[in-house]
This record gives sequence, C-alpha cells and structure tokens, in this order.
Amino acid sequence: MEIRHLTYFKTLAEELHFGKAAEKLFISQPPLSRQIKDLEEELGVLLFKRNNKQVKLTDAGQYFLKQVDNILQELEHSKTITQQIHNNVSGTFKLGYISSTPKKLLANVLKKIQYDFPYLHVNLFETSSQRQKIALENGKLDLGILRQPIFSKQLKTLSLNKETLCIVAAKGFDFSTEKIAAANYICFNHDYAPEYYQTLVNTCHKLGFEPTIVHQSNSMHSILELVSNNLGLAVAPISVVKAMPHLPIAYMELSRKIAQTETVISYNKKSQNLAIEKFIQYLQQEARETFQ
Repeated sequence: MEIRHLTYFKTLAEELHFGKAAEKLFISQPPLSRQIKDLEEELGVLLFKRNNKQVKLTDAGQYFLKQVDNILQELEHSKTITQQIHNNVSGTFKLGYISSTPKKLLANVLKKIQYDFPYLHVNLFETSSQRQKIALENGKLDLGILRQPIFSKQLKTLSLNKETLCIVAAKGFDFSTEKIAAANYICFNHDYAPEYYQTLVNTCHKLGFEPTIVHQSNSMHSILELVSNNLGLAVAPISVVKAMPHLPIAYMELSRKIAQTETVISYNKKSQNLAIEKFIQYLQQEARETFQ
C-alpha cells in the first residue's frame, strides 16, 4: 500500500464518481480503477459499491475513509514540522523584554507568530536590558526588547520607540520645583538596571537637585504601584504611565532636552533563526499602533 493508493481512495470517496475523481487527480479512469481494485485486494474488502448509475462507500469504506483522513493529516503535519525544523522555525524561541513593554503589544505579536509558525514555542523572559544584552551575546536569548543605551559589537539593534520621560506622583501631588526636589524617589534597583537608575539620577541633576532614593524595585509596574501609594516619586516613560489608567497617579512630562528614552529590538548578528525577521516585522508594526 502506497500513499497514492490512499490519495486515490480519498478522492474517489469524496467525488463518488470515477470520471470526476480521475479528472481531479489528473489521470485517466482505467489507472484509477486499477489502483482502487489493488487496494481492495490488499485489504481483502470491498470499499465501494459500484453499478452503472452510481458509486457508494460500503460500511468498511466509510470506516477506512476516516482512518485515511487521519493518516493523511498526520503525514501533512509531519511534513510541515520536518520542513520547519530544516528551516529553523520549529523548537523554542527565547524572547526577552523589559517590564515596561506593553503586554498587549506582546500578546498581539505572539498571536501573529503562532499563526505563521504553529510549531514554534516562544519562551518569554522579563528581565533588565543589561541582563538581556549578556544573554543575547552568549546565545541564551534569540531576541530582546531593551532600553538604550546598549553597547555591543555582537548585537544588531533596531529602534522600536522613542519617547519622553515624565515625573510620576500620586494623584493630587503639587508638581512645583520645590516639591519635586524635596520628594523621596523610587527607582529600579541599581544592580538590576544600572542604566535606568542612572537615568533617574541624571534627570534630577538636570532639574537642579540630588534625588533621595528610598525604595528600589525590579519592575516598572511595582514602582508605579508604590508611587500610587504615596511612597515617593518616580521617573518613567510616558507611555507606561498612560497604559496604567487604573492607578491613582499623575505625571509631569519632561522636555526631550531633559530626558528621553528609546526602546529597541536587539539580536545577535550571528543568529540564523529565520523567525527573527518576522518577530521584528510584527514588533515594529505593533509599536507604531501602540505608541502613535
């Protein structure tokens, strides 16, 4: 029994007409009749009832059709996986992202990737830009969503979004120069995200004061939760603050000369993973819609 026997049988079972089935298979009718007869002889059963007027499936034929459908689907499934493994779009894809990455953006990208690469499993890692940089360099991540600055000769970096920063406070805060300078501040942990920590310090210096940092966290969302509970002020990307309308917080946007930030996509220049191109395409598409 060969695959063509199953294909011929399935086509005839769908058409229930030798002439139409042969035409659909791009063969003449006699070879089709011969292949069906060979299949019936090998199985030792009649698959079709034939007379001059019609062709019908026997009970055995109806059962066999269901099995053939499953076999051909499994075969196609195996063929697709084999091709994707060959093309390096199967297996596991490791995507890193910073905590301020909009989760709706991530979800939309993952849905599109799942449609394009149904056998690709995406593992997500929420971690700092510097930890992603190291993981990308040593091959532990395939792609990262990071915040500048990223200095690495091994990585290719593409812009995802540029925006201003803002000072965030609990709702009702007086954003006067004196109050901003006198307030306590909440920031990313220095060891976890040293560049972001330094961004807060540099921003405060440009505003003319030394910040008093009383709490540190590894998550932007946690920082803003603490701010909403009057534990201090924070410096954050304006898009992140706008994405959390449920929190009782207010913000004062800073000028680009004082503070701006850039989110980027980064991957190792030596990477041969074919899914990276699609990830970049979808991330940039979603970023344009999210940050417009």
